[in-house]
Amino acid sequence: MSVSAGGSYVAEGGHGAVPQTGVESGVDEKSTRKPWPLWEVFVRGKRGLNHVHVGSLHAADAEMALHNARDVYTRRNEGVSIWVVRADDVTASSPAEKDPFFSPAADKVYRHPTFYSIPEEVPHL
Repeated sequence: MSVSAGGSYVAEGGHGAVPQTGVESGVDEKSTRKPWPLWEVFVRGKRGLNHVHVGSLHAADAEMALHNARDVYTRRNEGVSIWVVRADDVTASSPAEKDPFFSPAADKVYRHPTFYSIPEEVPHL
């Protein structure tokens, strides 16, 4: 850390010297600013059938999230469709709960065609 007549500076995040005093950051106990919500971004590629999670971003609302996602994740015309979903609205199972969560499907063998005999007249099945 280097100190100058104007205040203290700290090098962080590869951005060089960042002033620590005398700069409004908007972050304190009295601040009324609310942080923007986190949005998850899914893009469907030109040749793909599925939307694929490509990343996350912060935005004030859905329209801003959609526009920012377009600018950040499809700069080179990679996609034909974008979905943005608030991260708060995503509900997911945990990989640690895999065995108890998916075990009910294991006792439904009729869903798997492993015990059917396939006639030789039916190619490519």
